[in-house]
Order: sequence, then C-alpha cells, then structure tokens
Amino acid sequence: MRRAMRLRTQLVLLQSAIMLVVIVGSGIAAAWLQERAIRDAYQDRMVGVAYSVAQLPTVINAFDDRDPSIVIQPIAETVRSASDVTYVVVTDVGGIRFSHPNPDRIGEVASTPADAVITGGLFTDTQTGTLGTSWRAKVPVFGAEGEIIGQVSVGILESELHAEWAANIWVLALCLAVAAIVGVLLATWAAAVVRRRIHGVEPDEIKAMLETRNATLHGIGEGLVVLDERGAIVLCNDAALRLLGREGEDLAGVSVTEVLDAQVEPLLADAGEQQLVLAGERVLVVRADPVVVDGRDVGTVLILRDRTELDAALRDLAGAKGSTETLRAQQHEFANTLHTLGGLLELGETEAAMGVIRRAGAGGALDALEPASGTSAILELEVSALLLAKRAQARERGVELVVAADASLQPAPSVEVAGDWLTVLGNLIDNALDATAGGRVEIALRDAETDAGRVVTIAVDDDGEGVPEELRDSIFDVEFSTKQRPAGGARGYGLTLVRRVAERLGGSATVERSPLGGARFIARLPVAADADAVLGAGTAGTVRAPASAGDRGALP
Repeated sequence: MRRAMRLRTQLVLLQSAIMLVVIVGSGIAAAWLQERAIRDAYQDRMVGVAYSVAQLPTVINAFDDRDPSIVIQPIAETVRSASDVTYVVVTDVGGIRFSHPNPDRIGEVASTPADAVITGGLFTDTQTGTLGTSWRAKVPVFGAEGEIIGQVSVGILESELHAEWAANIWVLALCLAVAAIVGVLLATWAAAVVRRRIHGVEPDEIKAMLETRNATLHGIGEGLVVLDERGAIVLCNDAALRLLGREGEDLAGVSVTEVLDAQVEPLLADAGEQQLVLAGERVLVVRADPVVVDGRDVGTVLILRDRTELDAALRDLAGAKGSTETLRAQQHEFANTLHTLGGLLELGETEAAMGVIRRAGAGGALDALEPASGTSAILELEVSALLLAKRAQARERGVELVVAADASLQPAPSVEVAGDWLTVLGNLIDNALDATAGGRVEIALRDAETDAGRVVTIAVDDDGEGVPEELRDSIFDVEFSTKQRPAGGARGYGLTLVRRVAERLGGSATVERSPLGGARFIARLPVAADADAVLGAGTAGTVRAPASAGDRGALP
C-alpha cells in the first residue's frame, strides 16, 4: 500500500503553496503598478513638453514663414534632447511635418492622424509611426486669432518604456525571491513546532486514536465526565449523559454545578475517594481525580456510578431480610406466648390462660396498621411492608414506632407513584429514628380527595431535639445535616430527596414543631389522575430515588 505523506511534509507544502500564490500575486500587482507609474510619469512629461512648444511665440510666428521648419526644427530638437523624449514633431493642420528627429521626414505628411486638430484638445494614445510604436501626447497649436493652425506631437517609444520598466523589475523579483525562501524556511519551522505540539503523531494515527477513544468512552458502562480547570465540561460519554438525565444533549462548556449538586473543589479535596452526589433525584457515587500534564493540573476527571441502581438491586434483599427479622420476632413472641399458656394450664389458671389467648388474638404483626375494625386501612402493600420493616428496626433501636389509628392510603395508580411514596416515607422515618434515642415516632398517613385532586399527606413526628426555626428551610439543602457525619459516610441527602420528589409532583415538604417535642415533617404529594402524565412531565431521564437507608436504600 502507498504510504501517506507525512504531516510535516504536508504542512510545509501547503504553507509554501499558499505563500507562493500570495507572493506571485503580489509581485504581479507590484509590477503592473510600477509599469503604470512609469507610463504616467512619461505622460506628464510629454504633455508638459507639448504644451510648452505649442505656446512658444517663436513657433506660432514661424507658421507664417515660407519654410517654418527652418525655425521650428532647431527648437524641437533642442527641447527633445533636454526632455529625454523620443521625438517632438510639429505639423500644420494638414499634417505636414515642420520638425522630425529624421530631417529627411520634414515636409512629409505625418503617418498618424492629426488627432489634436480634430479634437481641439489634448490627445494621448499608443500609435505606430515611422519611428515605431510609441506612447504619445498631441496638443493643438493656436494662432493669434485663436484658430487652430497645427499640432505638436511628443512621444517615447514603447520599447524604451519597457526597457526602463525591466531595468527596475529585477529588484522587485529579487525581493520576492528572498521572501519566498524565508517563507519556506518559516513554514518548515512552523511544521516542526506543530509536530512537536502533537507529540509527533501522524494524521492517520490521530484518526485511529480518536476513533478508539470515542469507542472506548462510549462503550464504558460507567459515566465519565472531563472538566477543564474552570470546572466546565469538556467531554461526557453516553453513560454519563444517561446518569445525569441529559441524554441527547451536548454539555460541552456547561458548568458541572449545573448538572451536579456539588462543587469541584470539595470533590478534589477527597480525590480518589468515592463520594455521594445528587443529580436531580438520582444519587450518584462520584470519584474525582485531577488530570496532570507535564506537572500542572489541566482539569478533572469525574467517574460516575449509579447509587440508585445499586440500592434498587439491594432493595429486594433488604426487604427479604426485614421480613425475616419480623418473622423471627414473631416466632419469639409466639414461643413466649405458648410457654406462658403451658405454664398457666399446668397451674390450672384457665381464666388467665384465656386472657393471654385473647390478647394474642388481637395482636400480631399487622396490629399497629389496623384500625378498630380489624381491617387494614393502608391498602398500598409496599407501604405496609415498609412500615412493618421499619417497626422491627425501631424495636431493635428501642424506639416506639406508632402508626396513627386513622391512617389510610389507597393503592397507588402506578409503580412509579408508589416508589415516590416509599422514597418520601422511608427517608422521613429514617430521619425520625436518627433524631430520637429510645423515644417515640408517630406516623400519620392521609389520602384525601381535594378540589385540586387526590393528595397524599405524610406526617412523621419524633420526640427528639427538633429543628431550630432558623434552620427549617436549609434543612432540605444538599449535604446539610444537624447530625454528625459518619466516617466514610454521607449526610444531608435524604431530606433533599424528599423535597425534590414532593416539588416534582407539585406538592411540598415542610418541617415544624411536633407536639411530641421534636420535629414534625409533613410532605404533601399530589397524585395526578394519569400517573403516566406526571412521569412524562417530571421524571424524564431520572430514576426513582431509594426509599430508606437500611431496608429501602435511603441515605442518612
């Protein structure tokens, strides 16, 4: 196969070709301008000489002599020699010569028309006469009465004009040749500099590397975002666009703070460490690494992984674990009940045994979720399961978790809406469990039809320290938390997700003082008549956030 021309050679040839075109064009223009300047200078000289001869009284008076040439010829030759022109010819109106460089031509009719006599004014042109082709100027000679009595023709041979132009053009040609040589040398130097800047890589190699890089970047399952030193996005692969909810968009030049709820400086402060960052309602695990070239920082590389998808994969396992723990607690409870019954029966305490049976029959795992009628009013099974798991978790922590007796919740119109309820409820319960130590947490659920449509209201109370009034708005900000950040962990994301989900659905999330003495978090979650419409309008490109830290994957 024929090997492609090297980049350095291509650059030298291209630059040299462009430079030569410019130099040749400039040279042609300069040569033409010089020729015009020479011609214009001679024209001014010829016109001046012609008018001076035509206005000499001696010449005008000689037209009345029997042989005007006797007077006019010496004058014309003197003027011709002094002005350095080829000829000065004086004729009458009939074209009869009274002067000529060749005396033998005196008395003959001029070989060119008497143009000045015909036009009555100055006439300039290139014409061919007895001496050859010449650039000439003709002016009329006026008599004492103002009539035209003849003309004066002054000219210079075109060959002399060309010879004078050629005598000077070699200087211009020499300058242009030197410029061309210098230009080629500079083009060679510029090509060498460009080659060093691109590390000696040839065009075919650049193309191959670019294709390989693009294939590699877009084939990686993890999100990859490259930032410049100002924190603006330079490169973003397909996985990153998906994780950021910006598929199909061009993020080049966009500040990273517009797509991530994080600043570059804090990320770099923990360079190499995995950190949790929010992108809308999606929780991402981000690792930031500086890009160093020749000992200087030129940007940052962010590697993004989806914490939400990881939590979703762990959710089923966590739910199964919660159910297992709940069944184990029930097993111990019923085992104790059976032992108690056996002891009472052996003692003959039949009435006491019947009382234990009645109390056990009214209890059970779902007792806290059932109103007095004995039928659960929380008909959304995922929410019921979450509450059961959270109650078991609360018991282990010595916290009393109570669901309001009038709590009610109809089934969600879609899996996505149920997921939003789980996200909000799970994070609020986790926040309450963290806020109280061995205390009480109360949960109220209300599903009501309003003028604006169906609205689900979730209220979670705790008896902890509460939230100071001045912090009740900032408590929902990213990474803001009144709790100590655990080693290697993250805080301040759960409540942020709660507010973002509520606002996306058209509702709100607020905090106020609880009757229990701690904080009461209230989330209003409107339910659209067509859940798909809600999803299309608000969750395009996003994935439901996890529901809780332990059992549903929420953040502390």
